[in-house]
Amino acid sequence: MSGFDVIRIGGRIGAEVVGVDLGAELPADVITDLNSALLQHKALVFRGADLDDESQLAFAARFGALTKAHPTGVPSVEGQPEVLPIDGEDHRANHWHTDCTFVRTPPKASTLRGIVIPAYGGNTLIANQATAYLDLPRDLREFADKLWAVHTNDAGQPLLETDRADEYRKMFLSTIYKTAHPVVRVHPESGEPGLFISSFAQQVAGLSMSESRAVLDMLQRYISRPENVLRIKWNPGDLVLFDNRNTQHYGPDDYDDQPRMLHRVTIAGDVPVGLDGKKSYLLEGDDAAHYTPAVV
Repeated sequence: MSGFDVIRIGGRIGAEVVGVDLGAELPADVITDLNSALLQHKALVFRGADLDDESQLAFAARFGALTKAHPTGVPSVEGQPEVLPIDGEDHRANHWHTDCTFVRTPPKASTLRGIVIPAYGGNTLIANQATAYLDLPRDLREFADKLWAVHTNDAGQPLLETDRADEYRKMFLSTIYKTAHPVVRVHPESGEPGLFISSFAQQVAGLSMSESRAVLDMLQRYISRPENVLRIKWNPGDLVLFDNRNTQHYGPDDYDDQPRMLHRVTIAGDVPVGLDGKKSYLLEGDDAAHYTPAVV
């Protein structure tokens, strides 16, 4: 590694990076090595990075073109169209999900930065979908290899019962997207196969809603096994970079009425590809060109 240390946190997912000043102008070889560490560990934690919006944007942009804050009407940080505020007063992602899989080109990776952290609770869980795929019994794996699932933002996520949260939901659903993705995706950089589902995946092609729910819930249980999950306890100023192509994450609603604020910046991704070489395709909505540049 280029002058920094990568310390594993878990056996299957997660590492802490020590010795990198994310606010500095990092040379290309450091970014290359960080990307290699990301491919290996799926989630990288940078303690005490102490970035602001501008330096978070600059760091994320070293890994590729950036998306806008969100594909729908959810607003960005004022004056920063690529920065999404994750505010516990608006919405709590109390469910397993992968960012924006309802569009045809979901993000490559996400950066989350801790700003206001509750005194207790408010952790983030990140799960490894690649090791979950390897955990599947052979017959179940071969079954999953052939499946496609429809992902949509109209997925009935849990809500806070406040006027502010209701307004957030209206903005989140201002455009409805439906996209078919392979249930098993081939990672475009590592070639590693992994499950590619989340709470946005609502129906398996060719199955009824009840049959789909049974199949997706069964696969999800492999993903959320404790051995596949990293729990990040936040401190203000921490930054986490995670691969959106083979992970899910979850923000448990366990911090009562305390304030919690993170800022998210995402890196544009490509069209997912299944084991048979077929690419994801749009069923409803637009190509989200207003949200993400196409990555070839």
